[in-house]
Amino acid sequence: MDHATTYLTKVDINSLQFNPCIEIGRNWMLITGGSPDAWNTMTASWGGMGHLWNKDVCFIFVRRNRHTWKFIQEGELFALSFFDASWKKALAYCGSVSGRDVDKTVETGLQPLALPGGSVTFRQARLVVECRKLYTGQIAPEGFLDPSLLDFYPEKQWHDMYVGEIIGLFSGRTE
Repeated sequence: MDHATTYLTKVDINSLQFNPCIEIGRNWMLITGGSPDAWNTMTASWGGMGHLWNKDVCFIFVRRNRHTWKFIQEGELFALSFFDASWKKALAYCGSVSGRDVDKTVETGLQPLALPGGSVTFRQARLVVECRKLYTGQIAPEGFLDPSLLDFYPEKQWHDMYVGEIIGLFSGRTE
C-alpha cells in the first residue's frame, strides 16, 4: 500500500473551506476504519464537524451490523474521505455492498493509501480527515424528542456515534 504523503498535502484546519451539510449530506463521504493491514470502508451521508472539548472534531454514525463498525470499534483511528463528483458511482457501490463479500477497491478502482497516523484513505480523495476516537455511544430510542425520527430505525438497529479529534487534514494533489 502506498503512503498518503505521496499523493496528499497536509492542510491547516484554519484554512478549510468546507460546508459539512453539502459535503457529507449531499456529496457523501467514505468512513474507513482499521489499519493498512486490515480495514474496511463504507459510504455515509450522516455526520458532522465542529469544536468540542476544546478540540476540532468530527462525529460519525455507524450501525453495528456494518462490517466497517468492527474496524472503527476496535481501532483508535478512523478516516473520512471526500471525493469529486466523478466518484459518486464508486461511493454508491461502497454503500450498497459489504466488504465481507467483495473487495471494494477491485470493484471501484479506489486505491488505498496509508495515512501518517496509521489509518487508511484513498489516492483519489480530494480531502481527507484523519481522526482519533474520543467518545463512542449508542443512539437510544428514549433519547428521541421527535418520535417521527424513529422511522429511521424500523428494525431497531441503532447507530453508534463516534466523536473523533481531527489529527490530520489533507488535500488531494492533482496529477
